[in-house]
Amino acid sequence: MPAGLPARTDPRNLEPMRFFNTTGPIVAADHYHVPPLGRWDLAEVRRFIAEKRYFVLHAPRQTGKTSSLLALRDLLNAEGGHRCVYVNVEGGQAAREDVGRVVRMVLAETASRARDAWGDALLEDIWPDVLERRGPDSALREALTLWAAAQTKPLVLLVDEIDALVGDSLLSVLRQLRAGHDLRPARFPQSVVLCGVRDVRDYRIHSGSANMLVAGGSAFNVKAASLRLGDFRAEDVRTLLAQHTEETGQAFTEGALTTVWDQTRGQPWLVNALAYEACFRDAEGRDRARPVGEADVREAREALILRRDAHLDQLADKLREERVRRVIEPLLAGDGPKEFGSPDPLGAGPRLVRGRGGRARLGQAAVRVPGVLPGAFGTLGGAVPVQGGRSATAVAGVLATGGEQRRAHRTGIRSGPPPDGPAGDLASERGPRGGQEGWKRRAEVRRGMQGVAQEPGADGGRGRGPNGGVHGRLRGRGRALGGVRPPRRAKLGRESV
Repeated sequence: MPAGLPARTDPRNLEPMRFFNTTGPIVAADHYHVPPLGRWDLAEVRRFIAEKRYFVLHAPRQTGKTSSLLALRDLLNAEGGHRCVYVNVEGGQAAREDVGRVVRMVLAETASRARDAWGDALLEDIWPDVLERRGPDSALREALTLWAAAQTKPLVLLVDEIDALVGDSLLSVLRQLRAGHDLRPARFPQSVVLCGVRDVRDYRIHSGSANMLVAGGSAFNVKAASLRLGDFRAEDVRTLLAQHTEETGQAFTEGALTTVWDQTRGQPWLVNALAYEACFRDAEGRDRARPVGEADVREAREALILRRDAHLDQLADKLREERVRRVIEPLLAGDGPKEFGSPDPLGAGPRLVRGRGGRARLGQAAVRVPGVLPGAFGTLGGAVPVQGGRSATAVAGVLATGGEQRRAHRTGIRSGPPPDGPAGDLASERGPRGGQEGWKRRAEVRRGMQGVAQEPGADGGRGRGPNGGVHGRLRGRGRALGGVRPPRRAKLGRESV
């Protein structure tokens, strides 16, 4: 090998090694991982299956739901007491409310998975004829009945991405699974696990045929429990990173370990993405003799933000939704203490959002938006310093562009100038009302309004009561100004979500 060639380019160093996974389910031989079955109460899951229960597993995206289901399938099949099949129904999303296409897809996918899992071709042989004879509204129930009746062991059915289905298609699948509940375990799956981003109770399903909304809890009222897959614990993060150290010899400093936790709060995708960026994508990080330090983790964070990897891009897209903007924008704007709680219309159960002193704290006790990475709401996990932090500029940039102008019109005049630095620079790019000069102009307007606060309104008001002061003057001039009303402060509460 030529002298001076870095050791990391030596072909002898390119043997297969494990790495931090950021795409798809865990493969133990390829990926560092926290054992999936250790992340939920396996004893409780076993009890539900023994009691022939139907239940739900839900969690935000990229937290390890599919990996957990696949691990449960492998465990049950290895133990030999059940026949467990995993099926992903996300392919039915493209069919929308075409019930026939969706039921056909679900049957075909289930049959294919059963054949691959233990060589059972029975369902594959019978479902086309059943669909033709019974039609899509009962074919799924009938095919599962015939299939279960032919088994020598109880069936367990794991249905992933159930909330990818919509409208009448989702209603049909849920109701057909419910319709066979009384036939279990001899002639229907003993247990059915539905897995998705949201709990089935939070589904609001629009039936196109009936032109009405149906609650998911009503369509699948045989659900016994809802289990939520949580994020990594602090010790899980250290265990994951220690696997890399053990296999490569590359250490993480104590500062790096602490920073990974602080920046992610254990959100699985973020933990793996930061570690992969620092150890595999960064050129210096691939030098295994060099420990990974706190600065490396922070540089990895900035690289993820600037690159807008797929899941962070989904976050930005979610922030454009009006219902999400109403919650997040006031927090990022730092309008003072704000609290609101359950019920959570965003579909994740009772949570709490707090914003104090210009910092939005979002984490384990925060509103969870389906499809949004919870850790990424605060410098990729912690608090969002919107008054001068790079992370506020990058992560919340989708809100910043034009958002402050809309907020100024809606909530009135800001109480202080924007800071120097990135946040101030960003504010100055938001049009004529942004930046230091914009603040000065708004302050002048405010002083002018204070100066006329004691002038009489159109109806003689003197600054007290609903028709006094400047508001009274504005109301008095409403007709002449075409119905102009004084600015109102945006509310935070259930009605605003």
